[in-house]
Amino acid sequence: MTELRNVELDRARFSRRAWVMAAVVLAAFATLLMRLAVLQWLRYEQYAEQAESNRTAIVPIVPNRGLIVDRNGVVLANNYSAYTLEITPSKVSDLDATIEALSTIVTIEPRDRRRFRKLMEESKSFESLPIRTKLSDEEVARFAAQRWRFPGVEVKARLFRNYPFGETASHVIGYIGRINAAEKAQLEDRGDEANYRGTDYIGKLGIEQSYEEQLHGITGYERIETSAGGRAVRKLASKPATPGNTVVLSIDIELQKLIEDLYGERRGALVALDPRTGEVLAFVSKPTFDPNLFVDGIDAESWQALNESIDRPLLNRALRGTYPPGSTYKPFMALAALETGKRTPQQSIVDPGYFMFGNHRFRDDKEGGHGIVDMYKSIVQSCDTYYYILANDMGVDLIHDEMEKFGFGTLTGIDLQGEVRGVLPSTAWKRAAYKRPEQQRWYAGETISLGIGQGYNNFTMLQLAQATSMIANDGVKMKPHLVKAITDIVTRESRETLPEIKAEAVARHENIAVIQKALVGVNIEGTGANAFRGAPYVAAGKTGTAQVFTVKQNEKYSAARTAERLRDHALYMAYAPADKPTIALAMVVENAGFGGAAAAPIARRVFDYWLLGKKPSPEDLAAVRKGVAAAPAAAAASSATGAAEDPALAD
Repeated sequence: MTELRNVELDRARFSRRAWVMAAVVLAAFATLLMRLAVLQWLRYEQYAEQAESNRTAIVPIVPNRGLIVDRNGVVLANNYSAYTLEITPSKVSDLDATIEALSTIVTIEPRDRRRFRKLMEESKSFESLPIRTKLSDEEVARFAAQRWRFPGVEVKARLFRNYPFGETASHVIGYIGRINAAEKAQLEDRGDEANYRGTDYIGKLGIEQSYEEQLHGITGYERIETSAGGRAVRKLASKPATPGNTVVLSIDIELQKLIEDLYGERRGALVALDPRTGEVLAFVSKPTFDPNLFVDGIDAESWQALNESIDRPLLNRALRGTYPPGSTYKPFMALAALETGKRTPQQSIVDPGYFMFGNHRFRDDKEGGHGIVDMYKSIVQSCDTYYYILANDMGVDLIHDEMEKFGFGTLTGIDLQGEVRGVLPSTAWKRAAYKRPEQQRWYAGETISLGIGQGYNNFTMLQLAQATSMIANDGVKMKPHLVKAITDIVTRESRETLPEIKAEAVARHENIAVIQKALVGVNIEGTGANAFRGAPYVAAGKTGTAQVFTVKQNEKYSAARTAERLRDHALYMAYAPADKPTIALAMVVENAGFGGAAAAPIARRVFDYWLLGKKPSPEDLAAVRKGVAAAPAAAAASSATGAAEDPALAD
């Protein structure tokens, strides 16, 4: 029997299915519309930015680093362009095999490989790192022919920093090096990371570090349209980079070089200032180093040689080296005595050649003593006994308070990073410096040697030069500075560094005049006379000899029987011309002996150059280097590139 279909039931079932399907379709369309609304309205800016980013690429344009020049416009740091062979580790499947294959095309030394590995440790895998720098045109051509074999390897043109004078003034100029992780973090903290996109190098020392912001410039960019494969299609927009500004130093590079030549292989430091303005004319630390070694990453052997050298060539002795000032301290002690009323210029002592304090005999440098000694004679003949007694009368805390006025034990504020304070002792200082109670106590006997610049006294040559400038400048303290001006690379306008007075008068004029007269006497009839014999100008100065270790009471110091690095330091402070000083300096020659024999002859040649435009003859230069010169032995050769000559002082 044939089964009859229920048409009404089928129609109802079909109708329900149709409605369900319609609802599903409507729901799907509603979802699409909602998604469309989200994409087109709510998230339009986000996805439009992503789409634009996929279509374009921002390429940073690294600015040219600014120049560093001396006061006469001589270039001390510039840039040059060269080709580098670079590898992006993330794009290379077998790095070792790739480097080996590359070495058959271009020369890759073991030092290049070590430097590359070090850079990999400090960088991210997607960064392009140099395996060889300064490729020749022939090497570039050879690699270009084999380029297809090396995915992830390319030749780039880069700017390299160059220091034309090599080791000369290296501690002042400093150097640049690759940005490390700590420096990247500092840039992020300062909000400068955007300005360093594409930049691999940053100032590490000296002016390069202290004036990084001025020298770096402003990074530009190019917005490039790219294909789906990432290939550049066309340039959409660009903003050129702004090169770094030119930093003009106050130093005279010829004077700087002369002083470094006069030191020869000896260690030490010399700071020369213009006492009227605080401009640094020379800033010498010996030994020096070649900053060009650091430009594209120093190799391990060179770094080890510099870092482990017993001579410590990387130490800026003028800024961070501290020394007992020896007898160069005596003029300041004498001035403090006048200011506090502890002494008058005429007040005298009888010097038997020693000063007894308890059971301890503090010996004078002259056996048998200097006889009757007033203040003038105490400075001219450098009488120790006079200052033993004076120090005992003043006491450590009064000495501290008076010496602090001259900048001893305080930062000068020079425009270089890393300056140290040194040690200007006091009872409070000793309590803070030591932990055990017996060490914290100040003993009266410790005060005696402070008067002759020994004991705990330790200062930088920068501090001593500033103090010397204050006497030359009638008690006015100027802030020392190395940068004379900054020239805007765009506007060509030069912004001068204005002289900054730190203190108007640290002592009364009549008291300073007493010290000035005695300092002139040192170079006419005293310990500096041999070096300044025949000078056509009048210079003021004070020699000094500082002990490196303490000689026992029953022993006599002998340089010949003492190891070279334990011998006395030779010091000297001076300014010239005495009536209207234009230069003041302080210097130390480490382990060289008497200041009058080893240091003052260098100062004489410095003044001859600065005031007369004269340089020593080769024979005279050799004698000074050996420490056997006094006054110039031969007529100095006139320097065509020297300091401005004063016709009134010229021969």
